[in-house]
Amino acid sequence: MQISPTGMPAPEAATLEADILRHLTFSQGKDPEHAALFDWRMAISAALRDRIVGPWFAATRRTWAEDRKRVYYLSMEFLVGRILEDAAINLGLDEVLEEVAGRLGLDLDRIATDEPDAALGNGGLGRLAACYMESMATLGCPGYGYGIRYEHGLFRQRFEGGRQVESPEDWLTTRNPWEFDRPEVAYRIGFRGAAAERDGRVVWDPDETVIATAHDMPVIGWRGRWANTLRLWSAKATDQFDLARFNRGDYAAAAEPEALARTISRVLYPDDTTFSGKELRLKQEYFLTSAALQDILRRFLERHDDLRRLPALVAIQMNDTHPALAGPELIRLLVDEHGMEFFEALEIARRVLAYTNHTLLPEALERWATYLMGTVLPRHMQIIERIDSWHRRTWPARPHWVGIVKHHEVRMGDLAFVMSHRVNGVSALHTDLVKQNLFPELDALHPGRIVNQTNGVTPRRWLRLANPALSGLITDTIGPGWEADADRLEALEPHVADPGFIERFAAAKRDNKIRMSRWLEAQGLAPLNPDAIFDVQVKRIHEYKRQLMNILQTVAQWHAIRQAPSADWVPRVKIFGGKAAPGYHVAKEIVRLINDVGAVINTDPVTRDLLRVVYPANYNVTMAERVIPAADLSEQISTAGKEASGTGNMKFALNGALTIGTLDGANVEIRERVGAENFFLFGLTAAEVAKRRENPRHARDAIEASQSLQDVLQMIAEGRFSPDEPGRYHGLVHNIWHSDYFLVASDFDAYERAQAEVDALFRDPADWMRRAALNTARMGFFSSDRAIRGYMADIWDLEPAIPAPTEAE
Repeated sequence: MQISPTGMPAPEAATLEADILRHLTFSQGKDPEHAALFDWRMAISAALRDRIVGPWFAATRRTWAEDRKRVYYLSMEFLVGRILEDAAINLGLDEVLEEVAGRLGLDLDRIATDEPDAALGNGGLGRLAACYMESMATLGCPGYGYGIRYEHGLFRQRFEGGRQVESPEDWLTTRNPWEFDRPEVAYRIGFRGAAAERDGRVVWDPDETVIATAHDMPVIGWRGRWANTLRLWSAKATDQFDLARFNRGDYAAAAEPEALARTISRVLYPDDTTFSGKELRLKQEYFLTSAALQDILRRFLERHDDLRRLPALVAIQMNDTHPALAGPELIRLLVDEHGMEFFEALEIARRVLAYTNHTLLPEALERWATYLMGTVLPRHMQIIERIDSWHRRTWPARPHWVGIVKHHEVRMGDLAFVMSHRVNGVSALHTDLVKQNLFPELDALHPGRIVNQTNGVTPRRWLRLANPALSGLITDTIGPGWEADADRLEALEPHVADPGFIERFAAAKRDNKIRMSRWLEAQGLAPLNPDAIFDVQVKRIHEYKRQLMNILQTVAQWHAIRQAPSADWVPRVKIFGGKAAPGYHVAKEIVRLINDVGAVINTDPVTRDLLRVVYPANYNVTMAERVIPAADLSEQISTAGKEASGTGNMKFALNGALTIGTLDGANVEIRERVGAENFFLFGLTAAEVAKRRENPRHARDAIEASQSLQDVLQMIAEGRFSPDEPGRYHGLVHNIWHSDYFLVASDFDAYERAQAEVDALFRDPADWMRRAALNTARMGFFSSDRAIRGYMADIWDLEPAIPAPTEAE
């Protein structure tokens, strides 16, 4: 604790301690002798939140006073993770809080661990949104994030007999100390009904309505210099309770309106394999978009009366196609509610809106049946058809197969493109493929509209918070301030030649591996060998991400060890993490195969000291903060041309893991930055993938050329890893032999050779650590601060409200 000359705690520490005790008494109703862990966490959170409110109010007041342009970031996901430690670090109070906790006899790690992860996202899309919100606050970019306050998130994952089982997340079982309820901020959201012309204007009369109510979470930037707002919407019934039905004894029906309304904000990405599931997803997307746009216009009109000035003061960023209804909804509000002429409203909307594309997968570029769109949102279907007709007339060279409404579907990617003044990809390769493969005709019609903004991650959370051992070494070596200026990490590079520095770097990595192993032991798993390669693939389970290829190569390694157990093998721990979508059958089969293979390998007395498979359930931000700093090897092995960017690849390299990967997404730029010699490259390029698929026998040819892969597939097919059900994986094996769209077989041998290169380099620990340190030193470009500066300059046309942090900060 900071000590004053009198030997007493410094004023800052003493005030924080007093505030914690005050909140313990007056917010929690407990004294220190009877307070539970939960009480202490809530009191500490409240004391930190008090310190966030000041800069939050100040930033808001300054934005109003200076009439500054704001950014509104619309996203279905905001994967913010735990807040307590992150807030303490950004406020500059992490060391003070640690000392105060010690003085009070508290274990701060246990208190921080008691905080549930906010279940507001699934994977990279949501975590990117959270990083961008934090960077906007750090840079002084006035902004709001808009999302949905999901009661139960995606789902909580557990394994039973190796199978994924989903249950609801329960993060809101107790009060969220970081949010402020805003019951006065509420908007009516309509669905269904009919749209008809009356007295020369179109009137939409919805059959169903819900109320969107706001909950605000302040997002504090580095050193508390600026704060923005994450506004989350929850759905409530227009009529909460039918007392007449209740009094008649129809209790379930009495509560039905409330239950149906809450369905909209209960679960992220409900299973859409049924019509009702599709309808719910569409309602969720409109619910978010309409609530956000009504709020944006309300805020604008509080100070201004001319909606034609909207583009000068409002920038709306659509994070993927989920908020693509923002275009037609903004037109609806301007035309139907504010009397603007249609084409003037269309032009204003296009100047305000921008769209970030995050996928090249056709199934992820949403398409809604015109019947569904017209049923759920009849007015919007009219507006979408009119937008499409306007675009076709205005650009008569548009090919006949291009359009927003085609083949009885509304193409949300095309809608987002047409309604945006800028469309951006999220890595250099991805942006090129968006132009060449995804929207080539629209790009030709609108040259210059597509720009690149390579993704980034915040070094405050993903290095300073997640990896205190390494961040401490960095500060000792190059001084403070790198957290807000990640380019300064380059100053580490001259120290890589110093054996003493490499020894400390290696010690930090080993400490992280031991720390992660102890955490896994607490989950009931066997201890891990910290001298083994920690080989990690943690991300959403999907065929294109090729967890299947990883586990097939693991089987090949196990088979090779069994054939020559006395050979000079490098010990390896294969660590998996990630969830499969509930309706994605193949992904769930891959999850089960990983667990089945692990059950055999981990109990094999011949191999278990040389090869382990670990798959902890329910991967989330907190697990990532434990796993990523401990990784030696980062698996970024997606089929080339399928991953838009990735951000996990950046976090791993920043924390000193070497990458094994394809030329896909941001891997290309990471390899350019860290050096080809510090990256294990394998596999087909995007162009070679397209060429290979032209051969209908590509899978069979690749398997017949690989004895290793043949052996692996034979073992799986004969039930070596599923003796109770030998045919369990016949479908997976059959797909590899006869289809293999994601080219697992074609890349398998190259992947095995790259893994052999990994083993060879790991036998020289000093050289491995030198290359790992170079990864950390050369990853400053991939800061989300750099990305947000790019958005501000190239898309939002917005200047920061505060100067850049000084080196001392």
